[in-house]
Amino acid sequence: MNTSPAKGVGALDNDEMLLVLQQSLTKKRVLIVDRHPPAREALRLMLGALGVTAVHGAGNSAEVIRQVKGNRFDIILSDFVLDDGRDGQQLLEELRHAHLIPLSTVYMIITSERSYTNVVALAELAPDDYLIKPFTAEQLQGRLVKVIYKKHILHRIYEQIERGALQEAIAACDRVIQQQPSYMYDALRFKGELLHQLGKTREAEEVFRRVLEGRVVPWARMGLAMALRDRGALDEAEQMAEQVTQEAPDFLSAYDFLASVHEAQGRLEDAQHALQRAADASPHNTLRQRMVGDVAARNKDMLTAEKAYGKVIERSKGSSLRTVDDFANLSRVLVERGQVEGSRKIAAEMKREWRGDKQAELAALVTETLCLHAEGAKDKAQAMVAQALELQRQVAAEAAEKGKHPSQRLAVDLAHACYATGQAGEGARIMRQVAAENHEDQHLISHITQVFEQTGQGDAGKAILDEVGKEIIELNNRGVLAARSGDLAGAVQLLIQAAEQVPNLQFLVNAAKAIYTLMDQQGWDNDLAARALSYLQRAQRKDRKSAKVASARQLYMTVAKKYGMPTENI
Repeated sequence: MNTSPAKGVGALDNDEMLLVLQQSLTKKRVLIVDRHPPAREALRLMLGALGVTAVHGAGNSAEVIRQVKGNRFDIILSDFVLDDGRDGQQLLEELRHAHLIPLSTVYMIITSERSYTNVVALAELAPDDYLIKPFTAEQLQGRLVKVIYKKHILHRIYEQIERGALQEAIAACDRVIQQQPSYMYDALRFKGELLHQLGKTREAEEVFRRVLEGRVVPWARMGLAMALRDRGALDEAEQMAEQVTQEAPDFLSAYDFLASVHEAQGRLEDAQHALQRAADASPHNTLRQRMVGDVAARNKDMLTAEKAYGKVIERSKGSSLRTVDDFANLSRVLVERGQVEGSRKIAAEMKREWRGDKQAELAALVTETLCLHAEGAKDKAQAMVAQALELQRQVAAEAAEKGKHPSQRLAVDLAHACYATGQAGEGARIMRQVAAENHEDQHLISHITQVFEQTGQGDAGKAILDEVGKEIIELNNRGVLAARSGDLAGAVQLLIQAAEQVPNLQFLVNAAKAIYTLMDQQGWDNDLAARALSYLQRAQRKDRKSAKVASARQLYMTVAKKYGMPTENI
């Protein structure tokens, strides 16, 4: 890649605009990420020569996470090679996934010419630019000014997305498309993804087809494939994604998508194979390794699941992506493979790392119960599960008080321990609750079904899931029918009841939307608005990318704006 200052980029040819952008650079807050202190100091001096004085440094990923939580950075300059085997690309993915930096933050990776090809090939979530060593202050300034200008052009899109006002973000995309042809494809990409997020599948499909008429790019093909999948055209979606893997084999998210299509088609082995291909190409990607472990476990390939979960723990050290579930997943798989002592070691490691965390204590108790059961120590296992059930009540109460969402997988593991120790009643109670609150999560429902089969509860488990499904339909229909008959106030009360009784994503969204619709017609009510916002936030914690959640969030923005009420970023 050429590192000379950008030329011929529309408004940047204007000397006055270039001067303004160079001056704006001096006001930016910068974070330099490099494991070598002398390299950080050299880059700080280079930035100082450009007039940039608000410069922070970080030597490792954990320090980056700490700093971005305490400061808002305009620019992050990260060396590609970081500590503990991780790289600048993975750091970007973690920061974006956890929403630790806004879209407006410039993220630039610094790399050597020798490793540049490999860096770009694996850039699934592309940084704003790359800078190849060695480079001069003038070259650094030129690249930064170019990216700052692009961020300036797209800033209204970023603002509306971060507010949750997706319809307004789409309108901002349209303005960029009309007024800034140089950035048309950037805006079209955002527009297509936003339409898809709002569940406007046909419109999203049209946008991606428009892009492909002018430029064949992997992201547009993948956008089209997702639209095809969402309207049920699984075979066409599969063909489109396969085409991406052939034409752009390093566009790794295509393999993730293929895996989701294969699983929807009931082809678990093919799904696992697709994910494994991507995981082999990007072995340090924690999220993908976790997905490999999950699909392998559903596919009953416990050896692969063990390896993948082991890599998650190994490679997420010091990362905000690390969870108690990662340890619980590996512990569970080890027990199923007959490696009881190995399972205990993982549980002990988890307790050390998450000392004082009640959910980690619960996971350790559940693991020990399953280990004792595997060893035939029935009485000890029963005593252990009794402790686990008591602790689960404390964890649930603490989570409710703090507005958190306790681990649902861990709850299923506890139900497994209950069934294994002869406490079928407690197991059924937990399974019923988890299934009701997560009935749209097919992966979790599949995990529940497997536990029922493993514990000899196949028929009883099917009956529980069928009953839960019927109850959900009946609860939902009462509120929906009231709304259709014009009794909005009655519908709101019924849907609030449903959301309180069974706080699954569907009920939480339906209750929030019913409240906003009622207020749209009858006026703003602070108490109802606070309740609706709480439901919306809880639904978003379950699935941030859900089209249903996005639609409810958009309604919230619209009604709040109508009455001049402030809105929260959610």
